[in-house]
Amino acid sequence: MDRAELVELLSPEGLRLLDSLPPYDAALDVVKMVGDLRKAGHPPALVSAVLTQSKLRAKAVPKFGEFASRMLFTEAGLEQATRLQVAALHAGRFVTAGLHRVADLGSGIGGDAMAMAALDLAVTAVDADEVTATMASFNLAPFPGASVEHCDAEDFDLTGFDAAWLDPARRTAGHGNTSRLRAEDYSPSLDFVFALAKRLPIGVKLGPGHDRDQIPAEAEAQWISVNGSLVEMGLWFGALARDGIRRSALLLRADGPAELTAEADSEDAQVRELGSYVYEPDGAVIRARLIGDLARQLDAGMLSDGIAYLTSDAVTPTPFASAFRVLEVLPFDEKKLRLALQERKIGTLEIKKRGVDVDPAALRTRLKLKGSGSGTLIVTRMAGHRVSLLVERVA
Repeated sequence: MDRAELVELLSPEGLRLLDSLPPYDAALDVVKMVGDLRKAGHPPALVSAVLTQSKLRAKAVPKFGEFASRMLFTEAGLEQATRLQVAALHAGRFVTAGLHRVADLGSGIGGDAMAMAALDLAVTAVDADEVTATMASFNLAPFPGASVEHCDAEDFDLTGFDAAWLDPARRTAGHGNTSRLRAEDYSPSLDFVFALAKRLPIGVKLGPGHDRDQIPAEAEAQWISVNGSLVEMGLWFGALARDGIRRSALLLRADGPAELTAEADSEDAQVRELGSYVYEPDGAVIRARLIGDLARQLDAGMLSDGIAYLTSDAVTPTPFASAFRVLEVLPFDEKKLRLALQERKIGTLEIKKRGVDVDPAALRTRLKLKGSGSGTLIVTRMAGHRVSLLVERVA
């Protein structure tokens, strides 16, 4: 979206037209809808803009819930925006720390700033892109304690602010499809971010796979997963970092949050023989390197050095890992696998793999599955050899 399209969209006519559209449905005849809107006298650019926004609002519901229907987005801005559930946790850190005036540097379309404003923090959203900053202004309009500045994050005057939140752009500039940047090309730069941490309490959102060697020793690093999907690594400095915690795995699940914390990376548990059960730790636990602490909670050991599967003789319920009962151990031999699966009439197969070079989709095709049953196969290494574990999930 360019500036001219945005101006049309933000006109009274544009906003009325957008709000008058039926809920977006991929099955709708878009060509007919475009034709109907054009016949009604609406300009082509406006029709394109409102239909794009309608589609983005529908796409934004998993992140923003009912708020999505009153927000504006760019494709890139929505992709990079923080889920509202997670943004609320970010905002809560500032409130708990007793901070009041926060600069959101690199605010995007304003998701985090919305959560902060909702908790009565005085927040200024700052973004270097004019279109994105304008959309943030629209999204933050209902919050009297929020303001927006069109400015480069590194040039913004922080006088009077007692904290900052930063979400460095990890993709090339633009509003549509973008490509990933190298860490040294983030905007604002990580050098700026970590220098700022020496002056103010700050929080920083980075990708969950970010190089752990770049985590400053004084930061609390927290990996967050939402319903099993790893979404971010947050770094917290100064008053925003919790005492005695430098590693955290926070799981946001339908049945409530669960968190595993430690003062440092945990030491891995010892490798042991395969037991009756195998555990697959959540991605946040793996990234936080807290597998060893989890293993000790479960009285489990590592299935193999350097591979994130645990095993035990008894199952212990835990929110931090999925548990599987071992039904059969097979060598990694596709013929024997095919026969074993045919005997069990397994036609639907979930394939998990770690430590082996296997394409699950291609393997599933070669196994020629038939039958009404379903199952789970773990392909991994054990005692230096590739093995296939036929397992079933433990509820």
